[in-house]
Amino acid sequence: MNEIKKSPIDSLGYDFIDSRYLPEGKDEYYLRFLQKGKDARYRQLTAYEIEVLVRNRNTSSNWNDILVSDAFTPELVQNCKFFGLVRIGRLDPYYLEFHNLRRPVGLYNSTIISCDLGDNICVDNTNYLSHYIVGNDVMIVNTNELATTDYAKFGNGILKEGESESVRIWMEVCNENGGRSIIPFNGMLPGDAWLWSRFRDDQPLQDRFKEFTERIFDHRRGYYGQIGDRTVIKNCKIIKDVWIGSDAYLKGANKIKNVTINSSAKAKSQIGEGCELVNGIVGYGCRIFYGVKAVRFVMASHSQLKYGARLINSYLGNNATISCCEVLNSLIFPAHEQHHNNSFLCAALVMGQSNMAAGATIGSNHNSRSPDGEIIAGRGFWPGLCVSLKHNSRFASFSILAKGDYPAELDIPLPFSLISNDASKDELVVMPAYWFLHNMYALARNSWKYPDRDRRIDKTQLLEFDFMAPDTVNEIVDALTLLQRFTAKAYTRLAAKPKKYTDEELLSLGRQLLEGPAGEVDPMEILADGFENGDRKVRIVKVHQAYHLFKELITWYAASQLTAYIRANSIGSYEALQESLPASFPLAQWVNAGGQLIRASELQKLIQQIRNGKIKEWRQVHQFYIAQGGNYSKDKLYHALAALKQVHGINLRRAGKTALKDVLQKSVETKEWMTRGIYNSRAKDYTNPFRQMVYSSLEEMNVVVGSLQDNGFIRQEKAALRAYKKETEAIVQKFRL
Repeated sequence: MNEIKKSPIDSLGYDFIDSRYLPEGKDEYYLRFLQKGKDARYRQLTAYEIEVLVRNRNTSSNWNDILVSDAFTPELVQNCKFFGLVRIGRLDPYYLEFHNLRRPVGLYNSTIISCDLGDNICVDNTNYLSHYIVGNDVMIVNTNELATTDYAKFGNGILKEGESESVRIWMEVCNENGGRSIIPFNGMLPGDAWLWSRFRDDQPLQDRFKEFTERIFDHRRGYYGQIGDRTVIKNCKIIKDVWIGSDAYLKGANKIKNVTINSSAKAKSQIGEGCELVNGIVGYGCRIFYGVKAVRFVMASHSQLKYGARLINSYLGNNATISCCEVLNSLIFPAHEQHHNNSFLCAALVMGQSNMAAGATIGSNHNSRSPDGEIIAGRGFWPGLCVSLKHNSRFASFSILAKGDYPAELDIPLPFSLISNDASKDELVVMPAYWFLHNMYALARNSWKYPDRDRRIDKTQLLEFDFMAPDTVNEIVDALTLLQRFTAKAYTRLAAKPKKYTDEELLSLGRQLLEGPAGEVDPMEILADGFENGDRKVRIVKVHQAYHLFKELITWYAASQLTAYIRANSIGSYEALQESLPASFPLAQWVNAGGQLIRASELQKLIQQIRNGKIKEWRQVHQFYIAQGGNYSKDKLYHALAALKQVHGINLRRAGKTALKDVLQKSVETKEWMTRGIYNSRAKDYTNPFRQMVYSSLEEMNVVVGSLQDNGFIRQEKAALRAYKKETEAIVQKFRL
């Protein structure tokens, strides 16, 4: 049966902290006063004020424990019950208004237990307000329960004095079996979550991360909840152990328990009707609306959950939106979009700039004997309508999957690929470089829109949104080798007497074929191995075209980084440029650490410093992110030069003026076809008769969708082309190339 305790009424509101956890010489208010201060402005009530309060149907077990400011107006307190030590700020005869909600300043029809109440607040019809520190100009209206326990952790995965390890909150990201669990904490960045979820065989490192988290927080019992200045809470049911920043707006939430809600005047967070949030962290500027369920979660700043979305055991990165669908056990980097009611994402690491279509089922564990599978998807992951994938699967950056039920696990290392399940021929088809060939508009626009929509105030991590960056370029370099090998194997299969080749000979043969005319390669059936866990064919299409396009993109990458470097450093001559470039620049490996690209060697140094105790806290890890961000443009330049040397054999420090001029001129040609591709891929939407047929005229179509000529992004890209041409011409003239 339920255990219902009975205690004297005059003890209600006191003994917040169990005597076992009170330091010697301290009372139950010592942490409250640490949070709010004793504040000498508070005084006891006068006899007249008590008389007015009683006349207005207010009660208290001890009027001596009701402290007020000198500007207290007792007439503005009506029909309230007070228990414990309550301190009330200034009350002036105003009314507060927010989104057409108007309420007079004061305390009305509420039960208030041991709280500090700021200046000119409105608490009206709040059935239970207990152990909170409330800021100024706050409105709390029609709320059932707003309470804090002495062991409140506000969503952080820590333990309070006397608690056992079994009650600690862990967040089981990336894998349903908990093997990659991390401890959520306020201020956790995407890079932190990624770093902690990896390297699971390094127990000393894992222990350090736990120590870092424990070190942030005070484990003493007795901290009060907080409601920041100008926050509005209305029509909510249960808010328990919640820390709320300033300028937040909570309306109609069902239940919020053990949560931190970060909010400020510059980044206001909102939680709306029917939402239920338990054991989590809400970042600055987040928006959560309409029946959302979130349990054991972290939402990084300016992310959104809407329309019944379910986020469980997951980290959602900055500037991301999940609407209507279900996400479990996932680690999602910034700029993720998932808007459809029947899409499902489970046990996945999704590295940002991703978009989940309706009906996508990214996470079927039923091909394993245990729910322990994982999916890893690089930047720009885009599974199409009704895509169903099996664990384990892995995808290179900017993979797009055509509609289909993919029957086996996939490992696709070719970036920018369209992946199709051809059920009629029972084969998997991969088209590398698809985005550049057929959808340049979407690719370029996404690279523009993500930084344009980056609303973060704290930019500790420098996020990379460009589709040409160290991670994708390394994948392109590896893809060139794979395409050479696959092409050579296809050629050898045509021979009457197959010859055995070493891998080096295969690569040489494949390079020779791909550098030759397309007519020799295009008729071949080029197959890949290791892309799918099955026996059926995996066919690679448009190989010759993709190969040359990838090589051209390497030149573009090097030239664009070089021109940016010349511009940023005001380099005025060819000789000055040569002097500033390094003598050697090996092609470095990079990792995507929460949307920030970091050299793998630098990450290993960080890990070693964490292991040996040189780095002792998360703040120092965040300083590492900042330092890497500061070095990124230089590191990216060196990487671009290294890629150019590896793919084209050109060392720009030693190759001479002619080589530099050639690279710049080729990059202009690349920029030109990119700009044409942006226009042409969008123009198809205007010339397609099936798109036109729903409009009575072209004029109506232009009114509804906007005219092609007025497309702001296309105009912007054409202007960027003109500017780039002008910049490269100026370099050629200035450097006398």
